[in-house]
Amino acid sequence: MSLAVWFSLLTACVVISFTPGAGAINTMSNALSQGWRRSIWGIVGQQLALIVHVVIVAAGVGLIVSRSEVLFNVIRYAGAAYLVYLGVRLILTRAAPVTGVDEELDDTREGHWSMIRRGFWVNLLNPKAIVFFLAFIPQFVRLDEPQLPQYLTLIITVIVVDVIVMWGFFAAAARPFRRLTRSVRGQRVLNAIFGVLFIAVAALLVFLH
Repeated sequence: MSLAVWFSLLTACVVISFTPGAGAINTMSNALSQGWRRSIWGIVGQQLALIVHVVIVAAGVGLIVSRSEVLFNVIRYAGAAYLVYLGVRLILTRAAPVTGVDEELDDTREGHWSMIRRGFWVNLLNPKAIVFFLAFIPQFVRLDEPQLPQYLTLIITVIVVDVIVMWGFFAAAARPFRRLTRSVRGQRVLNAIFGVLFIAVAALLVFLH
């Protein structure tokens, strides 16, 4: 991959990562409830899903998904249902008792693997991401050159940029609102806001084709 092509890839990745979506909402929600440092685990799960998307497209499965309306809709509705589930669960979550314990060091917080799994499924259950990569990847991968180095470059670039944007921008943007988590009422308000946002993204996934 030439430097010019890679720079175009880098620019595209930055623009894509800054586009708000379920991943950004999940990251901000984690940053508020778990702390900025621990929100990285949800981001790790989201990156694992991105790798799966690229592999799916590289293997040709993405073309099958994009051409099969039934399969596309099954994944689409499953993804929407999962986001609604996350939204409703967040809205119904009880506010944690306010203590003097440092929230970043509180062992009662959500486990790393739970955050990774949630981040993974939030990103994976989005068929439009597969279709997007199906249109995105051919712009930067040449068939007349070795495939593996190109795909590795693409995956590494996508992941590095997305981690920087998610952790450095979306998670960091939530930090000023952490003070709201220090009261039961503030927790309820934030849970309601992010729960509604998850449900709104689910609605967009279902109704916008």
